[in-house]
Amino acid sequence: MRIISGIFKGRKIQAPKKLPVRPTTDMAKEALFNILNNQYYFDDISVLDLFSGTGNISYEFASRGTEQITAVDANYGCIKFINETAEAFDMTIQTIKSDVFKFLENSKLKYTIIFADPPYNFDVEAFSKIPELVFENQLLEDEGVLIVEHSKHTDLSDLEHYAYSKSYGGNMFSFFEIN
Repeated sequence: MRIISGIFKGRKIQAPKKLPVRPTTDMAKEALFNILNNQYYFDDISVLDLFSGTGNISYEFASRGTEQITAVDANYGCIKFINETAEAFDMTIQTIKSDVFKFLENSKLKYTIIFADPPYNFDVEAFSKIPELVFENQLLEDEGVLIVEHSKHTDLSDLEHYAYSKSYGGNMFSFFEIN
């Protein structure tokens, strides 16, 4: 995996093979950040990276100037790897080892962008809990967006606050916004 753009552009990050992750592909990540680049100034936003895994998305935001990044994952190895990588690159990424759903139930902070990359084998009911908790607990700023990454075989268009989806290969990003 590599950082696509920003001050760490081109840097390769090698995650330990034992981590239970499926990093977002470079092609999908580049397409996603092209969309976000047209909507946000990265140094003015706060980001919540859920199911953060290797921290791939968090590093991309940090490389582009975002300083308020929180990465949440239940796996200790993932959190340890993100902390080590963030320290090596001098990135300001706060990590929280927690079940994502419990975190969303208890969080009181608001974010500009919430990115969730749950396991692709979640059923629609499990996927639906993410936007449900984000909007129920008012975790997005007024102009914020929730982005859920999932397989192209999963359809989230019937969920409340759904705005649109973009597909890149086998990856799909569904965008949810405050109505």
